[in-house]
Amino acid sequence: MTTNPAPRLTGADLLAAVRAALIRYVVLPTPEAADAVTLWVAATHAQPAWAHAPRLVIRAPEKRCGKSRLLDVVEATCHAPLITVNASPAAVYRAIGTDDPPTLLVDEADTIFGGKNAESNEDLRGLLNAGHQRNRPAIRWDNNAHRLEKIPTFAMAALAGIGAMPDTIEDRAVIVRMRRRAPGETVSPYRHRRDAPKLRELAGQLDGWLRDHLKVLEAAEPLMPVEDRAADTWEPLVAVADLAGGDWPARARHAVLTLTAEADEKAGVSTRARLLADVRTAFTVLGDEPAVTTADLLKALNADPEAPWCTFGPTGLTGKRLGDLLGEFDIKSDTIRFPVGQAKGYRRADFTDAWKRYCPAPEQATDEDEMPPATGVSVPSVPTSFPQVIPGTDSTGGTDQSVPSNVPVRAYGTDQSVPPNQSVPPLSWENELGTDGTDTPRATGTDGAA
Repeated sequence: MTTNPAPRLTGADLLAAVRAALIRYVVLPTPEAADAVTLWVAATHAQPAWAHAPRLVIRAPEKRCGKSRLLDVVEATCHAPLITVNASPAAVYRAIGTDDPPTLLVDEADTIFGGKNAESNEDLRGLLNAGHQRNRPAIRWDNNAHRLEKIPTFAMAALAGIGAMPDTIEDRAVIVRMRRRAPGETVSPYRHRRDAPKLRELAGQLDGWLRDHLKVLEAAEPLMPVEDRAADTWEPLVAVADLAGGDWPARARHAVLTLTAEADEKAGVSTRARLLADVRTAFTVLGDEPAVTTADLLKALNADPEAPWCTFGPTGLTGKRLGDLLGEFDIKSDTIRFPVGQAKGYRRADFTDAWKRYCPAPEQATDEDEMPPATGVSVPSVPTSFPQVIPGTDSTGGTDQSVPSNVPVRAYGTDQSVPPNQSVPPLSWENELGTDGTDTPRATGTDGAA
C-alpha cells in the first residue's frame, strides 16, 4: 500500500510557518516586527537574486530581552548561517568570499563596536557597510603573488546587541527593538538539539521554494512605499512577499512603513545637523538679525543646557570647532561691520541653503482657522532642538495662561522668545513670573490680612 506524499507547502504557507516558529520562542515587540524578521529570513535563501543585502539589527536596552534567542531561531531558519561572537575581519572576509555567501550572524555586537573596541574593529564595520551592495569588494595586496586581490563582501548579516549599532550599519538595516517579557507573556523554551533540526527542515523547504524562483526574484521591481537607501534595504523582503502572495504583499509594505517610521523617529541626529538647527534657533533668540558675531552665537549655543555644546571642552564650543563643523556645509565666518564695530561673525543668508536641505523647519499653518490670534508681532519659528518648555512653567488645567506671541522671558540666563501657545504661569501684580502650580499672592499688610 502506497501513501501519498504530503502536499508541498505554498510560499505563503512557508512564511506563515517561519513566523509561527519565531513567535513560539520569542516575544517580538510588534506584529510588524515579526513579519519583517520572517521576510528577512526568507530573503537570505535568495541572496544570488539581490542587488542589496539588507542587515537585520536586533537591539535591546538591557540584558534578557530575547535578542540572543531570536538570533538562535534566525540561525536555524536562514541560509547557511555563519555565527560568531568575536571573529577577526580577515576570517570573515574569507568566509564571505563566494558567489553564494553564508548569512553572517554576529552576537554581542555591542562589544565589537562600542567603547575601546570600536577603533580596532573599523575593518569589520567597513566590511558590513560595503557588503550591503553587490560589487563592492575589499581590495588587498597579496605580497606573495605581488598582485591586487579583490575579496567579495556581499552577504546578508544579522547583528544582535545592547544599544544602538553604528549609524552607518543601522542606516542599511531592518531594525527590531526587543524588550523584556512582561508578566503574562510566555514562550516555549528553545533547545538547540531538540528544536533546531525541525527548523532546519523548514529552512530547506524555504530554500527549495525560493531557489526555484531566483530568475523571477532577480527581475522583480516591486512597488516600494519608501525611497533611496530604505528602498534598497527593504526591496528583497517585499519581493519575497509579492512572490508568496496572499496577504503577505500588504503586510510587508505595512511593516516597511511602520519600522522605517519608528527608525526615523528614534534615530539620533548627527552633531552637524543638530548644530545647524541650533544655530537657526540662536539667530531667532538673538533677534533675527541678518548677521551675528561669533561670540554672541557661541554664547547662545553654550547657554542651552540640553544641547551638547557646553560639553565641548572646558569652555564649551569654541570658535575654531564651530568653524570646522560649519565648514562641512561650506559656511564660513567673515569680518562683518556691526553697530558696535567690526567683528568676526556669520551671515544668516549663508545658512539658508543648508537649513533647507538638512533640517527643514516644520511647515507653518496657513489656514486662518489654524493660526494663533493676531498680536501685531511676527513670531519666528523655533525648532524643537532648543527647549520648548521652561522648567516650572507648566500651566494648570482650567486656566488660560498663554502668553502673547514673542513676549521675552528669561530662561537659562538668556532672553528667549516664547513660541506661540506655550503656557507659562500668570504674571504677578509686579509683572514677575509666578511659581509652578501656584498663584502669586497679593500684597498683605503687617498683620497678614489681605
